[in-house]
Amino acid sequence: MSISTGTRTHTTPVLDSFMTHQETGPGSGSGDGPAVVFLHGNPTSSYLWRGVVPYVAEQARVLAPDLIGMGASGKPDIGYRFADHARYLDAWLDAVGLDEVVFVGHDWGGALAMDFAARHPGRVRGLALVETFLRPLTWVELPPLGQELFRGFRTPGKGEEMVLRDNMFIEFNLPHGIAHLSPEDHDVYRAPYPTEASRKPLLVWPREIPFDGEPADVHARVVAYGQWLSSPESAAVPKLVMHVDDGLGMGSAGVVAWARETFTSVETANIGAAGHHAPEDQPDAIGTAVSDWLRRHADVLTMSV
Repeated sequence: MSISTGTRTHTTPVLDSFMTHQETGPGSGSGDGPAVVFLHGNPTSSYLWRGVVPYVAEQARVLAPDLIGMGASGKPDIGYRFADHARYLDAWLDAVGLDEVVFVGHDWGGALAMDFAARHPGRVRGLALVETFLRPLTWVELPPLGQELFRGFRTPGKGEEMVLRDNMFIEFNLPHGIAHLSPEDHDVYRAPYPTEASRKPLLVWPREIPFDGEPADVHARVVAYGQWLSSPESAAVPKLVMHVDDGLGMGSAGVVAWARETFTSVETANIGAAGHHAPEDQPDAIGTAVSDWLRRHADVLTMSV
């Protein structure tokens, strides 16, 4: 489904598969100026951004891809680890000719955006983030139910039953992370994952969360992009951290305060009451926050105003 009126769907060959994205905005299809790229997380797709994109589409070329193995993108036989998603995202950005980008990222989409920025600092002009992995987490930062669920997802055998067989990320986690999810919207998110095999990315993602230093390779990448975001080198890159009321875990007040004190050139914005999948609950607040932030930094981001 298209994100908004005037949006076009594109499918691009990427490595051994393909990625699908939605595109709209002035200059759409051209390489003039940085584009704004919206990255989703688990278990959603570019559909997550349908209420946010219209706020930005008048200012910039906007692209919202489905991550590899998710949404309408291809489902190659790969591990679907963080490094795999980063490799396909790198290839997609090159394939669609995006030399400079502004990222808006949620959940793992935010982590992929920060990771790309740290590895390709000259190509990222700005980062707007919500409910994402600003730093590694500890198990004690999760509420009791979250600890129980995510320990289960990470347990061999039990995780396969919960996510592959019972489809819990779609049928339980997703609606519990959204205040009001309509049956029609739930069906859109459900559609890409009709079989156990198709749900592999949904299982791998929770096993990639860097809790207490594990898995070590993902922990190292999150630490690395955090160091870059805190360095003088990234001071020229505006950063926006949006947060919800009474956030938990990755979006807790403590984590947001840490980012505010640690990252260079960072602003924070409260977007009100929302669950983890905040773009579903607060699309207007997020859209307004991102649009205003883009206008405030138009000289750096070279956006039209």
